[in-house]
Amino acid sequence: MDSNKVDAFIISNSNRLPESQISLIRETLLSTDESKTFSIQAMQFKDPTIALIISLIGGSLGVDRFYIGNIGLGIAKLITCGGCGLWTLIDLFLIMGATRDANLKKLKAVLYQ
Repeated sequence: MDSNKVDAFIISNSNRLPESQISLIRETLLSTDESKTFSIQAMQFKDPTIALIISLIGGSLGVDRFYIGNIGLGIAKLITCGGCGLWTLIDLFLIMGATRDANLKKLKAVLYQ
């Protein structure tokens, strides 16, 4: 991929990906085949701030985990009513990082297919 396209991608999605992985993502994108450029640029990532808001509103029902694609954890959280509130409280601190990790997993799926 062209370095200008990579920089534009990083700037527009840096808040949706883990900070510790940005340099590795940049290097990987620079070495990526041009045929994947459109697929990568067209990707829609989940917003960690929206995930936090959803966690505040519907966290005890697992809605936040459903939003980021963790269906199993969402069902478990729904059945246990957010682990009697404890899991909901913990997720308020973890959901933004989990959202960024889910976005990274989605990006890697496209990069390494």
